[in-house]
Amino acid sequence: MTQVTSAPVKPKRPRPQVMRLTDAAAQRISELTKRADSEIVGLRVGVKNGGCAGQSYTVEYAHDIRPTDEVVEDKGVKILVDPKAVLFLLGTEMDYKVDKMSAQFVFNNPNQISACGCGESVELKPAKVDG
Repeated sequence: MTQVTSAPVKPKRPRPQVMRLTDAAAQRISELTKRADSEIVGLRVGVKNGGCAGQSYTVEYAHDIRPTDEVVEDKGVKILVDPKAVLFLLGTEMDYKVDKMSAQFVFNNPNQISACGCGESVELKPAKVDG
């Protein structure tokens, strides 16, 4: 009788959280969610091509959770990350800054190589993920 042994199954590593939020960003997302004209589940964050440096961040209301969205729950709010943007946003901290002339979400991204002078676009490289 031949005995077949299977290789031990490696436990899956927990997936790293794509992004994290500062308290200011979480508070602002909570405010936007409460006062939106229609029901929203959170904010959808992504990256699109364009601008002086080649890419820019996108932030929009999310009315539903798509099957391909990377859902990040942090500090009581949800952000949904576009699957095409995950490698560009891995390790990013999303903040919300208010100064005399503007109020905006700011991305502290370790994958950012450069930014244009006007601050509207960035150049990003995909994050290196250990196998």
